[in-house]
Amino acid sequence: MSSFTHIANDIPKSLISADLPRGQKSLKWSGIVPGIVLVAMITGVAFSARNVSGFALFSPMITAVVAGMIYSNVLGTPAHAKAGIAFSQRRLLRFAIVLLGFQLTLGQMVSIGAYGVSIVAATLGATFVFTITLGRLIGVDAKLAQLIAAGTSVCGASAIVATNIVTDARDEDVTYAVASITLFGTVAMLGFPLMAPMLGLDQHAFGLWAGASIHEVAQVIGAGFQNGTQSGEIATVAKLTRVAMLAPMVITLGLMARRKSSGQSAAQPPMPWFVAAFVAVVALNSLVTMPAEMKSAMALATTIMLTMGLAAMGLQADISQLRSRGLRPLALAFSAFLFIGCFSLMLVKFA
Repeated sequence: MSSFTHIANDIPKSLISADLPRGQKSLKWSGIVPGIVLVAMITGVAFSARNVSGFALFSPMITAVVAGMIYSNVLGTPAHAKAGIAFSQRRLLRFAIVLLGFQLTLGQMVSIGAYGVSIVAATLGATFVFTITLGRLIGVDAKLAQLIAAGTSVCGASAIVATNIVTDARDEDVTYAVASITLFGTVAMLGFPLMAPMLGLDQHAFGLWAGASIHEVAQVIGAGFQNGTQSGEIATVAKLTRVAMLAPMVITLGLMARRKSSGQSAAQPPMPWFVAAFVAVVALNSLVTMPAEMKSAMALATTIMLTMGLAAMGLQADISQLRSRGLRPLALAFSAFLFIGCFSLMLVKFA
């Protein structure tokens, strides 16, 4: 019952008809169409940009954030589009996180062995704690630090989006976190393969290192396959294992937020109902073999919805607010990037 209540709370109040009897509220779909169309147009631009030289390095999600920010800060976001933008940012993102489960199976985690899973888990946990602790020490806002910690330790933009559902940070914080994670993830994607020979890493070791430390799934794949097919396959599985750990991380953050708020006000933070659905989808995908065509379609749908959600965030981001955050969050993201790279490398080589 709480899940349905939470879903209802995601809907902007302006979309709910007050004329209907109590308990029979419905969406005014005509009110959200203009915003969805605007978000879809930016999403189309983001996907098309992959065909432009230089943009192929970036996922459509990242391009969509930047395009949305440029549009809103140069042209301005129309008032009549705000309801649809809010719908894309909330409802579509939650549904996309659920569909992300169709890209994971328990068998994939088993394929890298207990050794590989333990390295991934230890790296994720240590990086998250390090980033949160350092953020507190250098004075970075706690919610922004959590977003940077999630993006670095788990799976980039997708983890930032999922984490923000329970942390409820400002849109500018989400945009800042995504931008910093993209910057350092790209550095890792380009630089790590060049370092493999100097570090004495074979294909298996390098794949495990890349999968355990590089931020975005696309960046992991790009770096892994530069070092060979075996390296790419291991890197992909290790990264998907990190993605699977998104669920317990978000649940933990949700419980922490609920405990903290219980002593401050009667309002309760949103519980991550979508995480339960995500886990259920992973279990279903592990038990039932889906046709390759359906899996491909699910993956595309997930990417499109994640891209639309991040485009919506970009449309609501104020560049002046981003500048006001200063360089401390960027320094935090850089420190987290160094920590996850060094810590996971140490485990791969010496554990």
